[in-house]
Amino acid sequence: MNRKPRPTGDECRSSLTAVGDALYVIGGKWKLKVIIALSEGCTRFNEIQRAVEGISARVLSNELKELELNGFVKREVHTEIPVVVEYTLTDYCDTLGDVLEALAAWGHMHRDKIRQERHLQTAEA
Repeated sequence: MNRKPRPTGDECRSSLTAVGDALYVIGGKWKLKVIIALSEGCTRFNEIQRAVEGISARVLSNELKELELNGFVKREVHTEIPVVVEYTLTDYCDTLGDVLEALAAWGHMHRDKIRQERHLQTAEA
């Protein structure tokens, strides 16, 4: 991997601020998983909860509210009986496409690296 020249103090502070802002909005254990579940077609609360293994209803509710607040999710209430609430991704959420792809690629690479290291350790033992 080719390393870039060292950033200046101002560039470093700017990057730290930008990464901090990004992590504030999409960080945590659940937000990106909820976005992925929505992108795979889950639109109702219970569908999302089933798709995102291990998330509680309370946490999912809070995550959806925060994602809506930050412009990634739209909440639509259909008032017919029974009342149906659906969640959809906004166009703004598309801006996360490259981020999600890069995280998924890195996650696969890291998992393979750890597996290889464990395999080598057990082979040496």
